[in-house]
Amino acid sequence: MTNKNFHRRALAAALCLAGTCAMAQPEFGNPSPNAGRSTSQQANAAADAAAYKEVDYVNKGRRGPALVVIPGEIKSNNAGFLQKFGPNNIADFGELELSQANFAVLERANLGHLLNEISLAYNLGDPQAARKTMQIGKLKTTQWVVKFDILKAEQIAENKKGFDGRAIGGLVGMLGGSTGSYAAGHVVGSVQNQETTGVWLIGMRYKIMNANTTEQVAQGYKELKMEVGANASSVMGVSQGAKGGVGLDTMVQRLVQTTVWEIDSKYK
Repeated sequence: MTNKNFHRRALAAALCLAGTCAMAQPEFGNPSPNAGRSTSQQANAAADAAAYKEVDYVNKGRRGPALVVIPGEIKSNNAGFLQKFGPNNIADFGELELSQANFAVLERANLGHLLNEISLAYNLGDPQAARKTMQIGKLKTTQWVVKFDILKAEQIAENKKGFDGRAIGGLVGMLGGSTGSYAAGHVVGSVQNQETTGVWLIGMRYKIMNANTTEQVAQGYKELKMEVGANASSVMGVSQGAKGGVGLDTMVQRLVQTTVWEIDSKYK
């Protein structure tokens, strides 16, 4: 090893010991055969827009109250949503984001059979049962019980438009009467395109309850739009299409982030 490399490594080690070394994030390759092509670039751009992004919670520098997140309710009757989500999925997102906002979250996985007793006590508003449960172990320091409910998940709008050139192409060929007209009619007749857009509204309510009395400390409601779309076109046998939008997983997580931001900024 040369003196130059030795000194360079020694300096890097000293900086790390001082806590100033830069930690590089993991990087992964893309084994797709379409990597770098236009379809890949467009699909990745859409995925990047929907990817998870951390929220800069305004009071995350201050430690929040000790709390437990209990499974909420899903009051939407949308079959697709109910098949995909359960209350525990939403509570998982809640624990994650409240931890990111620097609340002292006691994870449900550590509660075991007590979780059902806690959920029952706070859903019924039974202070005696709540006090009895909260005197066990780590639960003694719990100040809040938080739950997230889905109150709405419905598609409220859909819009479609398209063009089918077969009828016009046939008309051009008939009226022209020449070889060129028939060729032009064939080209026009091969043109087809379709575009569809749907918009959903998904609404979430949060409740904060006093861990000792089951009384409600605060509540709020947030609603976000989810748009999904698809388009396809074809000319002379050459076709292209795209579809995408934010999925239900991402929408639920964004709603949790929005409600946790309000909890962090208003009630910490």
